[in-house]
Amino acid sequence: MVLEVAILNIKEGMSKDFEQSFAHASSIIASMKGYLSHQLKKCIEVESQHILLVNWETLEDHGTGFRKSPQYQEWKELLHHFYKPFPQVFHYK
Repeated sequence: MVLEVAILNIKEGMSKDFEQSFAHASSIIASMKGYLSHQLKKCIEVESQHILLVNWETLEDHGTGFRKSPQYQEWKELLHHFYKPFPQVFHYK
């Protein structure tokens, strides 16, 4: 199992809209091959920050399977305009 970790800094005043869009986008990621589970948590100290934790069966399921899929284009359209700066993503085993 591989854990994807992304700290998401959301543009000022857009956290509620982001959370609503993420609720829709979560069904996209959950439908992908190798997806196991995910959590989105809101930071207590920094109101505009969230952390996304996604468990994948393999690194390839995320990097190749999801990121190179047509579904990823929809994910990007729903979420990427909320980020400032664009998040770094790390993987752990």
